[in-house]
This record gives sequence, C-alpha cells and structure tokens, in this order.
Amino acid sequence: MDKLTVISGCLFLAADIFAVASIANPDWISTGEPAGSLSVGLVLQCQTLHGRKRICVPPRLPGEWVATSFFIVLGIISLSVTCSLLVMSHWHHEAIRVARWIAFTGMVLFCMAALVFPMGFYISEIGGQPYKLPNNTMVGSSYVLFILAIFFTIVGLLFAGKVCLPG
Repeated sequence: MDKLTVISGCLFLAADIFAVASIANPDWISTGEPAGSLSVGLVLQCQTLHGRKRICVPPRLPGEWVATSFFIVLGIISLSVTCSLLVMSHWHHEAIRVARWIAFTGMVLFCMAALVFPMGFYISEIGGQPYKLPNNTMVGSSYVLFILAIFFTIVGLLFAGKVCLPG
C-alpha cells in the first residue's frame, strides 16, 4: 500500500467521522430568539426556554430532510466500505479500484444531501423558504461538520485517484 492510498484512507475515515457527528448532533439550524433558542437537527430538535434545561425531542421532518438523512446514511456506509476496501487492498491490490468507485458514490450522495437539505427551510420551526433562511436563523455546527465531510471526501478522492501528482 503506497502513501497516497494511506492518506486517502485517512481522509475518508475523517470524512466518515465528520458525517456521523453531523447526523448525531442536533445543531443543523439554530434560531436565537429572545424567549429562548431552538436547534433543529436531522434526528433531534432541542429547545432552551428562558435559560432552563435544554429539552430535546425527535423532530417531525419534512420529506426533504428525510431524503437528506437517507443520502447521508448511505454516504456514511459508502465511506465505511471504502475504508475497509483500502485496508483490504494491502493484500488484494484490485480492491483499490472498487474503493475509488464506492468513495465516488459516497461523494455524490453527500452532494445530493447538500442540495436537498435547504429545500426544507420552509418548516414552521424555521419559518423560511426553500434555500432561504430567515434573518434570525443560521446554519449550525452540524452543517459545518457535514460540509467538512464533503470536503474531505473530495480531497480523499483526489489522493485515491493520484490526481495530485503529475506524471
């Protein structure tokens, strides 16, 4: 296994960890209101009222966010399989070719999730329009982690394809 394969494997693993963390954290969209704050995620919705203890409940997700969750989970599975195949490529060199295609599929799934997610900004908890958040809301840390997962997946694909080295 060469250095570029190891680097790409580490990048895919980091992307996988970031994607799992983004799904688990309920801070995809944050609203800061005078009465309290609301964090909306893909698996939890948390609210803090007047400085009291934070209360978290499963959200009623719009169809767009269900699709986003589905794409992200499939992307996580793709990157996990890719990491396993890259480890296996130490003994079976042909596994690298399959790993690249599965990683590419994971990247496409993550990009699909990134395109579909903003369509759900219209929900009553947020009060926006598709692709347009209201002024009192912002994307949270989970969304940033998800964007980092996309970035690391793309850079990992560059290393896996050995595009970074000319010749």
